[in-house]
Amino acid sequence: MTDPIADYLTRIRNGIQAKQRVVEIPGSNIKYEMTKVLFDKGYILNYKFDEDNKQGMIKVALKYHPKSKVSAIKNLERVSKPGLRKYTNVKDIPRVLNGLGVALISTSQGVMSDKEAKKMNLGGEVLCYVY
Repeated sequence: MTDPIADYLTRIRNGIQAKQRVVEIPGSNIKYEMTKVLFDKGYILNYKFDEDNKQGMIKVALKYHPKSKVSAIKNLERVSKPGLRKYTNVKDIPRVLNGLGVALISTSQGVMSDKEAKKMNLGGEVLCYVY
């Protein structure tokens, strides 16, 4: 696998499309941090880190509307790719859907949302857009 972040996003996207409740994803430190940000912003219902094997697994409980069964996540879009990295400074941090979505940014202080990065005056690599 050449792009583990794209695999992470694809597994969540496929789970939403199949209307699954829980998605299992192979773990890594950056995926753990991305999962925490998605939980804090309310895009996923819950998460659990299983350290059973050497790599570990992340179990993500997807969030749906109780009556209409529509997912909280409409789209997951990978921005920075292994072949073309996208970096940004504080002044040029992108706004996703005029502030309604979230851009996940990998900074020197860890992975955080676009609003948190602006608040802490940090730039970094734009990993993905979630809305």
